[in-house]
Amino acid sequence: MNTTHPLTPAAELVKQSEAHFPNETNEYRQARNALLAEEIELRRHIERVAEQRRALPPGGEVSRNYRFESEHGPVSFADLFNGKQTLVAYSFMFGPQRNRPCPMCTSQLSAWDGEARDVEQRVALAVIARSPIDRLVAFKKERGWHGLKLYSDMSGDYTRDYVSSEDEDRSAFNVFTRRDGTIHHFWSEEMGPETADPGQDPRGAPDPMPLWTIFDATPEGRGKDWYPKLEY
Repeated sequence: MNTTHPLTPAAELVKQSEAHFPNETNEYRQARNALLAEEIELRRHIERVAEQRRALPPGGEVSRNYRFESEHGPVSFADLFNGKQTLVAYSFMFGPQRNRPCPMCTSQLSAWDGEARDVEQRVALAVIARSPIDRLVAFKKERGWHGLKLYSDMSGDYTRDYVSSEDEDRSAFNVFTRRDGTIHHFWSEEMGPETADPGQDPRGAPDPMPLWTIFDATPEGRGKDWYPKLEY
């Protein structure tokens, strides 16, 4: 967000909106305009947070040479960058102890699969799990994923360093940078149960799941007892 120029108050921007819909009441329009002002402020706050995130200093240097199995053979951690300067690495809850992968991770990755080729125009995107690569590829085919690149962390070295020191089957969203040949950790989603507000599931902000963005725009919302499934 451009912070060099003063921003017009949200209430003033609302007055410039010409949005109206058939048969709406004055009560509805007043409530909707009040909500619109809050949405404008939310957009601005999201941009302020993103600006602050982009300004982070380099994180810890990645000094270990992690090894993975890709769909095409062994690769190093540096190979995951695929020629880019930034790597987004998502840890997929599909360890060898699971019969089937996490439905929530699967739902999110199914959405990301459609965006993967667009994402990789700017940064590299890697999906990492602890199961053998053949098992990951089989599930990729089952789900009809085409854009995602899957990697197996069979040794668990990467997972223990950047996901769970106890090698728990947990999801994680990490970003790494490579500048002048040196790889650094840049950012990780750190909002978990200990940072959750009362009555809410732990989640990031913004939430990386498009599913919740859609539900948040509906009167039903996210619900209290609904969870994605692998099959319906």
